[in-house]
Amino acid sequence: MGTTQLESVPEPKYWHLKTVLSDALDQDFAVGEILPNERELAARFGVARATLRQALEQLELEGRLQRRRGVGTTVAPPRVGVAVDSTQHGWPGEGSDGWEAVDASETVPAAAVLKLLGTAPDQPVHTVRRTRVTGGQAVAAELLYVPAASVPGLSAIDAPAGPARARAVLRELQRLTLDGQDRSVELGSARADDAKELDRLPGAPVLLVTTRYFTTEGTAAVSVATYRADTCRLTFGDSGVEITETRAAS
Repeated sequence: MGTTQLESVPEPKYWHLKTVLSDALDQDFAVGEILPNERELAARFGVARATLRQALEQLELEGRLQRRRGVGTTVAPPRVGVAVDSTQHGWPGEGSDGWEAVDASETVPAAAVLKLLGTAPDQPVHTVRRTRVTGGQAVAAELLYVPAASVPGLSAIDAPAGPARARAVLRELQRLTLDGQDRSVELGSARADDAKELDRLPGAPVLLVTTRYFTTEGTAAVSVATYRADTCRLTFGDSGVEITETRAAS
């Protein structure tokens, strides 16, 4: 990385430095490579270490860098695209969709989910928890709500709990004929359980992707996926909306 003159730049020094560092990450560093220490970088760019820290923190928030204890600051892995366009999706768990089954249990969903499902509070609903992992780090957590009526062949004996139970619910769901789906995306705050799973603080900004899956009989399942806002971006194209996971920041 070369030096640059920052004194005459009207914008904040750390912001301009962030831009210079971002260009250098693209040109001079490989994924996983460790950056020089703060003292060396500050001297190279002629800035105070406080200014450098601000720039590095911003790059971390944008998912360009990872900071790991005992390792240092490294260049984050490349982005992974996750399409939201309904024409490119099937049932959850079909093929290799990047999600890992964690657990399944019968719960009473929130009123908003019950409204999407069109079910009454006293009707049993299977709640499947899954995580999406990129580069060894969880970047999204999902709660998939499946009314018992959607999976009448599910046996509690075959897979009573845990990941096996979650996979059993997914298998039964995939026996249905998918008639369509719709999605919505909104900005939200991480709940305590999602924050812990995603290594964020409770209340941290997240993207909530809600998907309804339809059969000819009506809504068969509802998915609420929570993506770390610092590892995702929304892009718009001819195929619809796409979520692109950025480099995960630890």
